Amino acid sequence: MSSRLDSRSLALFLAVADTLSFRQAAETLHLSQPPLSRAIRELEERLGTRLFDRGTTGVSLTEAGRTLLPYARGVAKLLRDAEASLARPELPATLRLGLTTAVEPAWFAGLRDRIEAAHPGTAVSTVSETSPRLVRQLRGGKLKAAVIALPTEAAGLDVLELDRLPMRVAMSSAHRLARRKVVRLDDLGGEPVFWFERARQPAFFDHCQHVFTRHRFVPRWLKEPADHHVLLAEVAHGRGLALLPSSFAGLRRAGVVYRTLAEGDELAVGVGLAVPAGQHALRDQLIACLGIAARGK
Repeated sequence: MSSRLDSRSLALFLAVADTLSFRQAAETLHLSQPPLSRAIRELEERLGTRLFDRGTTGVSLTEAGRTLLPYARGVAKLLRDAEASLARPELPATLRLGLTTAVEPAWFAGLRDRIEAAHPGTAVSTVSETSPRLVRQLRGGKLKAAVIALPTEAAGLDVLELDRLPMRVAMSSAHRLARRKVVRLDDLGGEPVFWFERARQPAFFDHCQHVFTRHRFVPRWLKEPADHHVLLAEVAHGRGLALLPSSFAGLRRAGVVYRTLAEGDELAVGVGLAVPAGQHALRDQLIACLGIAARGK
């Protein structure tokens, strides 16, 4: 007697359940939407129950769908674990790794040496770029893996969050707020604040704008220099404040102090490891070299 469930059907179900969008799920799976919708309907017919409610306001899981979801995740994990157990432990002879410029370089300190020490047959080269450009290079096969800032649009890639870096405020040591240990966005209203252009990191830019809107934060925006040493020089001279991930606090500059931002966690930059879909063995080997317990692994 044939089973009404199979791994492919569960994978399709999970893709829709994770996005609650047939369109986004189809993009992730590299399918057109009609075959995906048809496959889900056929699965529902085999099971004799609806898994999704499809309405004008969107897609939601039915009670049956919510019941199936943890089992589907368990099967997917078993398959990943089985694949990883059979994977060759060696990395490629040459590993081209992308590193986001949204995180201060000290976060990556020693990474190349750790990878090469753990895999003596591998030569590692790194590329520092904005996360959207790293994603494009990864999709184009020019990189084997990339550490990117989150959120970043990365459909079709396997992305695992490794860390979250709260936003902090860099200001001149002579600034009126420099004596405080914690400042709020309300304290910065009307101040000149350096901020990056949307083209550099669209998804993260939009995320931050939502937070700013929610807190009615309206400073005087200044164009942020791409070079962070130039940016800190501007801050030291009192030309404006800067909102930066906490990793940048390691960049010391005379005349600049870093202060905790009360809303820093809301504006936090995620750090994720991105690899081509299905490259779980490569991902897990790199995570081991990073020495970080990945979130949600």
